[in-house]
Parts: sequence; structure tokens; C-alpha cells
Amino acid sequence: MKILAIGRNYGDHIEELKNERPDEPVIFTKPDTALLKNNDPFYYPPFSNEIHHEVELIFRICKEGKFVKEEHAHKYYDKIGLGIDFTARDLQSKAKEKGLPWDIAKGFNGSAPISGWLDKNDFEDLQKINFSLKINDQLKQEGNSALMLFSIDYIISYLSKFFTLKTGDIIFTGTPKGVGPISIGDKLEGYIENQKLLDFEIK
Repeated sequence: MKILAIGRNYGDHIEELKNERPDEPVIFTKPDTALLKNNDPFYYPPFSNEIHHEVELIFRICKEGKFVKEEHAHKYYDKIGLGIDFTARDLQSKAKEKGLPWDIAKGFNGSAPISGWLDKNDFEDLQKINFSLKINDQLKQEGNSALMLFSIDYIISYLSKFFTLKTGDIIFTGTPKGVGPISIGDKLEGYIENQKLLDFEIK
């Protein structure tokens, strides 16, 4: 199982971080040790002073494929969920300044909390899914899949050119604006539509 993630997939978040708008999806990966499941607490790591939350829709690959055509991509995933791409922003900024890779800023242990899964067929329109994140009962991020620069089907087709997609792979689809720091003691709650899927603490 691998975790593939899309960066800069929402225009408002691109503007928020003053990044360039991409012509193709920006890809990064997280190791399986980044996964945090079952609403287990996230323990703030000692190597960073600036961990940011980035809530995202995620989906699960259900069929092996490579060089998948976009019109066939819907056959390759079956579940939708919610994830948080925790980012050590201080480590990422330091690496970017030097033109170096920033894998450790995205892939450290526990940096990918994920919810349980919902059947994609339960959604009327996969291109209009609302999702949000609250911290200590305050709304911090909200987005809708309609605002993605690159759709789920396009993402699958694009990724499959470079990586063989395998059953169980998890795809993070990018975050909307509103990213910001977390602190020890915070309680995070993530929603798809009105259904709470994430509910855990920072320790």
C-alpha cells in the first residue's frame, strides 16, 4: 500500500501560500508509517515547532491499473474518506529555500490521519462533495470537490502514467484554504457533508 498526494489542487490555497498555479498535478508521497487510524491521538513531534493542518478528501484504489484512461478511471476506486496532511511547515520552508526535497516535512510518523471509508455510490455527485475541519469547535477549513483544479478521475489517469496503482492505495486530493498551525490540546473534527468522520486530539 502506498499513499500518493496532490499538492496545489485548490486555487484559494495556492494564493494563500503564494505558490505558482500548476499546469499538471503536483505529486508527493507519504510512507505507510505516516498513517494514523481509528481517531488515535496525534503526538506533536519534537523536531518541528510549526505543524499545520491540511484537511483533504481521500479515496481508495480498488483495482490495479497503469496508463488508465480518464474515462475509465471511475472503475479504479470505490471508497471516499477524509484525511489530514499534517505538514511541518518550518521544515518544508527550510528545504524549499535551499531547493531541496521536503519529504520529511510531509512524511513523518503520524502525518496522515485518515477516517473510515464511505462507499462512493452513496454520493449523488462526486464532483460536489462538501468537507470541512473544525478545531476546538471553530470552523477552520471548508471545501468542495467541485473546486479542485484536477478531478479525481484526472488524478487517477495522471498518477497511473508513473505509478502502478494497486488495491488499497490511498490518494490525498489536496486542501482548500485555511491551513494553519495546531497546538497540543487541540481537538480536531473532520466532516464530509454533515457526517463526522474524524475526531481526535493533539497530544
